[in-house]
Amino acid sequence: MEPFAGKRVVVTGAGRDFGRAVAVWLAREGAQVDLCARGEAAARRTGADIARYGGSARAYGCDLGDAAAIRAFAAALTADPAPLDILVLSAAPWLEGGLDDGADDAAIAAALAAGLTGQILLTRALLPALRRSAAPDIVAMVSVCGRPGFTASAAHPAFYAAKHGLSGFCEILGARLRPEGFRIIAAYPPDFTTPDPPGPPPGRDRRRAGPDRRGRVGEPPPRPAATPPLHPLRPPLRRPDAGGVRRG
Repeated sequence: MEPFAGKRVVVTGAGRDFGRAVAVWLAREGAQVDLCARGEAAARRTGADIARYGGSARAYGCDLGDAAAIRAFAAALTADPAPLDILVLSAAPWLEGGLDDGADDAAIAAALAAGLTGQILLTRALLPALRRSAAPDIVAMVSVCGRPGFTASAAHPAFYAAKHGLSGFCEILGARLRPEGFRIIAAYPPDFTTPDPPGPPPGRDRRRAGPDRRGRVGEPPPRPAATPPLHPLRPPLRRPDAGGVRRG
């Protein structure tokens, strides 16, 4: 049984890194993926990767730092009356350095706009479609920089601020949407790189090729026979306690 088969999923930030890895993996697991990247060309490249593996995806360009672009993207998505089952918030422009070096005003504003404000605006726009799902999930790739007390990353303070804001957004969504059956999942991965290609070549067994903790899609590491494979975004078979915030 493929738990994502027939699910409709939206993945932001799917032009590169973890968002791209998750989009490819979910499509290979049988989901219908709608994905976006800041540049349409990058989104289409991910869509082509998904097609190469036999998956199904629709690719869009959307700068989450641009409210008008978010409205246009949401309008395109909601033109399809099918329920939205999973929203994966993975877009976040990386910014590093100290507060007074490197990044200019525009870069700092963009980090906050796309890394926080845009995520909130898109989630609000897609809530009606999520509410039509029998089991809606919102998954936010927050980053370890959103953990209280964590200071070990080279990320810029604005990046830290965006991630702490996104963590708080997940916290309040979990509290307020729980009565409606929503599940809010906040993941806090460390800094990582995502190599190409995005997975094993066609013809190899890809049934359990999920993204690893560094954002790579490929063959899973060997595990003891008695231990089930790890699927970080896979929902449980039952949902007795839907809602709330589940931290990853």
